[in-house]
Amino acid sequence: MTEPPEHLSDRYFDAAVELLQRVRNEERAGIRAAATAVADAVAGGNRVFVFGAGHSSLPAQDVVYRAGGLALINLLAVPGVVGVDVMPATLGSALERVEGLAGAALDTSPARTGDVLFVISLSGRNTLPVEMAQNARALGMTVIAVTSVVYAKETRSRHASGTFLKDHCHIVLDSKIGIGDGELSDDAIPAPFAPASTVVTSALMQAVMATAATDLAARGVTPPMIRSGNVDGGHEWNSRIFEEYRDRIFFRH
Repeated sequence: MTEPPEHLSDRYFDAAVELLQRVRNEERAGIRAAATAVADAVAGGNRVFVFGAGHSSLPAQDVVYRAGGLALINLLAVPGVVGVDVMPATLGSALERVEGLAGAALDTSPARTGDVLFVISLSGRNTLPVEMAQNARALGMTVIAVTSVVYAKETRSRHASGTFLKDHCHIVLDSKIGIGDGELSDDAIPAPFAPASTVVTSALMQAVMATAATDLAARGVTPPMIRSGNVDGGHEWNSRIFEEYRDRIFFRH
């Protein structure tokens, strides 16, 4: 029998909160390490990039040009795979399995040795995120995976090497999301439903950026933060930040 909607909504919030608590308690060291990498890049004159394909692009975009966030976070965009903006939407999924696409995207990007790259992929099994991490690491970037490690235990890689995203990164942040990304089930609904990966992964990314900002402040470095354009003086503040760091902010070019 189908549960009343209010009971299902409670179950969803409970599941999301449980996942967030697990990530908070179990990923502290990884969050700290990722934040240190970001702070090192900012303080050292380098840049920070984020990449995600399909719905994994949502947590990546969430830290780019974001009020309350660091100004130096740049989206590494791969045409056709960022979000679900291609028609048909299934084309984006197909492109994640294309060899060579990651190398072409990196080669034509402003990324360079010493920069940081977050690669966000729930499963970490597709060719694109694996090759993105491989190529970025070969370039001399610090590569951070945001993924669900359980996929490497219970699914097969789609990359020719048989490896997963986590196998090619300096730091791995585990989102703890289960296989299939559906937190709820119901006898009247034929598949798991109510995904929580965006909620948890976005929280992970924001926790890293917040920790990086406090890390910079502790070093005596003023973190370059973006203010909301919907508060008085916000646009003027941001214009000054964009001008000061124009060589490391690519969403303005």
